[in-house]
Amino acid sequence: MREKGDALMVDEFRAAFQELIDASVATDPQNFPPAVHRVYVLASQIPASERELALEALAPLLAAGHAAPGIIADLCVVAGALVEMGTDPGPTGVEVLHRLRAMGKGAIVFLRAWERTGEDPPPDPDAVTADAEARVAADLGPDAPGATMCWWTIRRHGLAAKTMLSESSVRTHIRRDPALHAELVATANQLSDLLTEFDEVRALLRMAEATNALVLDRTTQRAFRVLFDGIGDNFQLHTLLADALIGPAGQGLPGDPPDPRWTRAFRDSPPDPQAHTVRGWWNLVAHDGTWVWNEGVPAEIPTLDGERVLVLDEQPYPRSWNAGRRHPQVRGWLEVDSELDPQEAALWWERVAPTEPAIPTADDTDHPPLPEPVVLPTEDTPEPGRVRGFLAEEAPQAPEPVTTEPAPEPEPRTEPGPPPAPAPATEEPPAPRPAPPADTAATPRRGFLPPLPPGVSQSSQWGPTWR
Repeated sequence: MREKGDALMVDEFRAAFQELIDASVATDPQNFPPAVHRVYVLASQIPASERELALEALAPLLAAGHAAPGIIADLCVVAGALVEMGTDPGPTGVEVLHRLRAMGKGAIVFLRAWERTGEDPPPDPDAVTADAEARVAADLGPDAPGATMCWWTIRRHGLAAKTMLSESSVRTHIRRDPALHAELVATANQLSDLLTEFDEVRALLRMAEATNALVLDRTTQRAFRVLFDGIGDNFQLHTLLADALIGPAGQGLPGDPPDPRWTRAFRDSPPDPQAHTVRGWWNLVAHDGTWVWNEGVPAEIPTLDGERVLVLDEQPYPRSWNAGRRHPQVRGWLEVDSELDPQEAALWWERVAPTEPAIPTADDTDHPPLPEPVVLPTEDTPEPGRVRGFLAEEAPQAPEPVTTEPAPEPEPRTEPGPPPAPAPATEEPPAPRPAPPADTAATPRRGFLPPLPPGVSQSSQWGPTWR
């Protein structure tokens, strides 16, 4: 009986998704909103394989670009929300990025025209009016309607893109397409000051740039090549390195292995309130002797002959930080690919500079005190906002850490001094690396996108209200 009910549910979902496709192709505002509603209600009740088939059907529709811009933007958000339910993005994840590239160019054209025709900030994308189009028309002429439409939809494209970039398979694709990566970085750089969604897009694009490193331990003179993905900052990298290298369960480096609860929090689990303060192991140093700050990201680690080189030095003072990923929706992992033989390791050590001093001497009193260990509050933190307004409420889950959108140049949390400057934009990202075979099961997804924008649920938003 249950199998029969499940089959009926699948049939209902397929019919609803077909209605969604048909309404999109026909630009039918009457049938589109109820089809979206049914898709969202049914999607969480059917197997992931069915959602994957539906999501795959969106790829050619997005690639063709024949539908109206508002329709395409709404379908990108629908695709992102399906991915957040645990659906593999497949080819649609890449098409969402291509849509962002195209619409981002037009949005930036709108912004530049707006700046040339006045000094006030541009309107919020959801509040564009006929006056806005008329203003940029004085500068853009016949291109004004298209550019204004791009600005009107750009937030929805950014929301969908940051969901897709949270998926390892999509980041792998972006590493194989450096031209697409460079254009998306340029778009995010120009839009992030006005639209916070693009701060996250930019951070996830930086995440895609680094997937491996050569790690040298100064105490033992040993060297390892490590592979990783989904690493949002060097706090996460530092902790997962300790798990992979220290003790008999790792590579035998001296020291105390990390608490397994810390490691889980930096891989794919919520932080444990009873194990929220991580104690550091090393001072991370680049091949030229400069410090690699934990607040930075792996993509900023300097390279030598195309390899990111990270030296593990003794800590000059105790360090601590909060357990938990900068991007909670992204699963992180790190593993040792190989250990260099002593002869090869010795050649690398000959090229590594001594560590630069970065803390005050005993005679220097003009400096701030060294940081104390970070201690998180123990009370429960509120559940993040839900992704979808159509779905029934889910059962309460473990409390999430309080997080904020990462700033382009984050302030140090526990260490003195500024983080290093970002790596040059011209630096070529490394070749993609496959994820490890272990622990690859999909993890429960957390809400990431806000509720669907008005364009999905209000027929008036199928096109600009001013036209």
